[in-house]
Amino acid sequence: MIGSELGGRYEILARIGGGGMALVYKAYDTLLQRNVAIKVLREQFVHDEEFIQRFRREARSAASLSHPNVVSIYDVGQDEDTHYIVMEYIEGGTLNDIIKERAPLQPEEAVRIASQICDALDHAHQNGIIHRDIKPHNILIGKNGRIKVTDFGIARAATSSDITQTGAVLGSVHYFSPEHAKGVAQGEKSDIYSLGAVLYQMVTNRLPFAGDSPISVALKHLQENLEAPRAINPLIPQSVENIILKAMRKNPDERYASAKAMLADLETCLQPERLDEQRAVFDSEDDDLEKTIIMPAIRHRTAVAGAQQEENGMEKKPAKGRIAESLEDKPKQWPKWVKPLIWLLVIGIVAFGIWKGVTTLLDQFEVPDVEVPSVVGMPVEQATRMLEELGLEVRLTEGEYSDEYEEGYVMRQSRSDIKVKQGTAIELTVSLGPEETEMPDLSTMTENAARNLLVELGFDPERIEVEQSYVDEPEGTVIDQEPSPGTRIKPREDTVKLVISQGPGTVDMPNLIGETLEVARNMLERQNLNENVKVVEEPDYAQPKGYVFRQWPFEPGDPVAPGAEITLYVSSGLPADAIQTEKLITVSPVNQGVASTIEIYVSDASGDNKLWGTKEISQPTSYRVGITVSPTRNATIVINRDGAWLDSITVTYSEARSILNGEHDGGAQIGGGGAPGEPGGGEEVQVGGSEVAAPSAQEHASQDETPAATEPDGQDSPGEEAAGHG
Repeated sequence: MIGSELGGRYEILARIGGGGMALVYKAYDTLLQRNVAIKVLREQFVHDEEFIQRFRREARSAASLSHPNVVSIYDVGQDEDTHYIVMEYIEGGTLNDIIKERAPLQPEEAVRIASQICDALDHAHQNGIIHRDIKPHNILIGKNGRIKVTDFGIARAATSSDITQTGAVLGSVHYFSPEHAKGVAQGEKSDIYSLGAVLYQMVTNRLPFAGDSPISVALKHLQENLEAPRAINPLIPQSVENIILKAMRKNPDERYASAKAMLADLETCLQPERLDEQRAVFDSEDDDLEKTIIMPAIRHRTAVAGAQQEENGMEKKPAKGRIAESLEDKPKQWPKWVKPLIWLLVIGIVAFGIWKGVTTLLDQFEVPDVEVPSVVGMPVEQATRMLEELGLEVRLTEGEYSDEYEEGYVMRQSRSDIKVKQGTAIELTVSLGPEETEMPDLSTMTENAARNLLVELGFDPERIEVEQSYVDEPEGTVIDQEPSPGTRIKPREDTVKLVISQGPGTVDMPNLIGETLEVARNMLERQNLNENVKVVEEPDYAQPKGYVFRQWPFEPGDPVAPGAEITLYVSSGLPADAIQTEKLITVSPVNQGVASTIEIYVSDASGDNKLWGTKEISQPTSYRVGITVSPTRNATIVINRDGAWLDSITVTYSEARSILNGEHDGGAQIGGGGAPGEPGGGEEVQVGGSEVAAPSAQEHASQDETPAATEPDGQDSPGEEAAGHG
């Protein structure tokens, strides 16, 4: 079916579900270019013409519904022997999945879900459509949280055919109304009962009635009283319990008059004033109408005789009187059967005496009865402990694979919800989890073909992860997979990762200048460009040791194909002829005692127009500015004051050598003021690796603001960085 096309327009993509009547597939509508869900009838129904006609009629009737909480039906069709319904495709899961994962749900969430279902039912009922199969499996929940009810009217079609799949019957019977179980006409109130059962399960994580067979569950709907939800989960507000109890009354007259009435109750039940309201009381708590009545048998001959006597106007006489009349003139004779009867009576009396004596003796050694609880869905250790504490013997049968129950959880038990003697053996069947299979080899397959094969094996499409890779392989084909071929896997649980070739392709070359070699390699790896990387170490004026100062032959932003050869030039430190030193300068404000903003820029062998620092000064202040010079490149220091150019100083290669050797550095005075040692100069101090002038003690005493130079705010000193390279 997967990969085929229905009706000349619906391309089947993957199987996403199934039930007793149909299989559900995800498909693509090539005409309207959208995803749809297609329900395809199972093969056993395709030759039942009466069923087919009813199925089509009900589907077309449901297609008339238009409501935000109802799955829309787009089309009903037939392609040869394939009968199908095209429906709205909902991204998400079912309410049954939510209950399995998180039940019991918080009352707020359960009421919100129930309200949307009820709103959908009200719309359907107003349009003359009864659902007849409300259950968590038919409630879809989109990724946006919106509730969608599906399969409206389809249940009516199903009643015209014998669906014998036990799972399908058992799945629905848990939510049957009593009238549904009896096989009588079902109306709107039958849907209300089923919704009450769904709400019951959401807030308790239990089914209203459970049993080993559909018949036993149906009888409980008819005859047994419902266990109060709050007895299971005391956190349920009384108002919510009252809604459940009213919706699930066995007598339809005692339920909500309509889905609209139930919806109104749901919308207000969580208001603070209603949370602790009185428990609901109903007129017929025992549901007498549903009790089984045993009628005495009527002998046909006696009835006929009595009728004849009444017709003749004769009064019936007691049989004893008639016998007496017939014996008045005859001597008494005992019939032949009297003696054997007397012997039987004697033997019976003796046997009764013996039985009475034995039972009296056995009463002293009576084994108490215990009720077997349902342990299905429990971990086997917990289930075993619970049963053994009741005095029951636990026997574990051979485990079975199950998609419904996790590994190690009880999936079936021999007896439940009945009374047995202590010591009775209870057989438990434990789930082995989803059935394992062997991971196929997907290499060289197209992505779509690989996906379809995995879905057919039972993988959830959402558990198939895809990663793209630029390699020299045909575009769109699988080049790697995880798990590897031959690995034992569980399709219902495991996740598959596919690596799909995008062909050679190209990517943009990243900017690696100024990065460490390790960081540069990581950046290339993320772009899948790390296969042919060559590293060359050379001295460099601009970049510290270990940093990339050139990339070749691709500049940042150039298109690069994976596998291309890339050369990274990494600094080994300063060249041997480089001189790294500091130039002493003294800068004065415009007016003594009034703050000025000083900006210092450096252009040298390591780069151009580098901001050395910014400072506020109100006194003449000295700085040692770090510089790097080469035989071919002098250093230039530019000073701006209050946003305007103030001065510039050039340091030649020979001058820098003299400064480095301590032969000469008279410093430079900018904007007036004294040199170090003169008034306003002060002694040289170290700040962040650079020596600066600090004010004298006298100046400290006379000035509120210290004129000493400090690190520029938020700026790294280029001069200090250069000093660190040496």
